[in-house]
Amino acid sequence: MPSLINLRRRIRSVKNMQQLTKAMKMVSAAKLRRAQEQAIASRPYARMMERVLRNVAAAAKSDEDSADFPLLQVREEKRIQLIVVSSDTGLAGAFNANLFRMANRFVEEHKGAELRIEAIGRKGRDFFRRRQFNLTAEHVGIVDKPKYNQAAEIADKMIRQYRDAEIDAVYLLVNEFKTVMAPNLVLRKILPVELPEDGADQIDYIYEQPPASLLRTLLPRYVEMEIYRALLESISAYHAARMTAMDAASSNAGDVISDLTLTLNRVRQAGITREIIEIVSGAAALG
Repeated sequence: MPSLINLRRRIRSVKNMQQLTKAMKMVSAAKLRRAQEQAIASRPYARMMERVLRNVAAAAKSDEDSADFPLLQVREEKRIQLIVVSSDTGLAGAFNANLFRMANRFVEEHKGAELRIEAIGRKGRDFFRRRQFNLTAEHVGIVDKPKYNQAAEIADKMIRQYRDAEIDAVYLLVNEFKTVMAPNLVLRKILPVELPEDGADQIDYIYEQPPASLLRTLLPRYVEMEIYRALLESISAYHAARMTAMDAASSNAGDVISDLTLTLNRVRQAGITREIIEIVSGAAALG
């Protein structure tokens, strides 16, 4: 039977932990609001860019200068670059675990190819480094406050390597924000750029310069936007997962406090009963 002192210490310790998890939940809730606004605001722009890109590509097919677009060329995937967007910190439930599980599945499915990994986030860097994956670069400290120029630097590197045929495909693995309770794990190919063939909503623009020239400018911007949007979606999903995890931790701490308090009362009651029995027994012996 644990002593009263130990029980009180454990209750005090769990209460302190509960205060901490509640504070972390409030912080993540405040950060989620801002991150969610940025992520949702980026979606219409990304959809419109994809739509414009599709229309410009359709118009450029009839252009004599459109024979060679390096970012549209499809090659056999012998050398694959995988960009994994994780978080810098933990305490977010299965946020990173699910991401790494899917990354491992991707690696298993492409055993015959030379796989390279670009790790964004400290957790991803540590995970792949421990398992001795082929890390081409690591980006730590950029997911908390994503900036477009940081995403553009990563995109420029991918584009340059793809144009030089150093890699044959680039995939992006990220947790996208879906709801507070459940993120959406997404694996997307960003190079070569895959344009939908459906022309149902095609618009015939009036072009001031050749469509092929516009397409050459838009394709790199599209890749940059995909990576930047992935950073925005990831940090939103992370704070949602962390808020949910800290809420569950606070609730669990409350249950532990209730159980420990009940045990404390039972121990104290047993001690009082034992003392009463000893007093009564002593009085009976004297009588």
